[in-house]
Amino acid sequence: MIRLTAMLRRNPALSAEDFHAHWRDVHAAKILSVPGIGDHVVRYEQHPRIADGSGSWTGSEGFDGVTMQWFRSIDDFNRMIVDPRYQEIVGPDERHLLDLAGGVYLLTDEPRTVIGD
Repeated sequence: MIRLTAMLRRNPALSAEDFHAHWRDVHAAKILSVPGIGDHVVRYEQHPRIADGSGSWTGSEGFDGVTMQWFRSIDDFNRMIVDPRYQEIVGPDERHLLDLAGGVYLLTDEPRTVIGD
């Protein structure tokens, strides 16, 4: 299993409230509307930043949330991002919603569990 963890910065033209509402209500629906998206993505999570949470000690100031997406393989991830339907439906919304150059994106392999199930 491959996981994409992305630390997101909102488009500076959006307020934090507008970003979170759009991410939750519009962007998620656009992802779900891509035909065959379940063939690529196993799991998709949105983790909004806590409004009053301090980020100075974590180095996360300026980030608005984290998304985590699970894929069966790196090939599934690559197929999703080049899928013309994904590019048509989700791509423009990503450019509206996010500061794409300001985000941090990390693909990781299976986790090694240290604590918990």
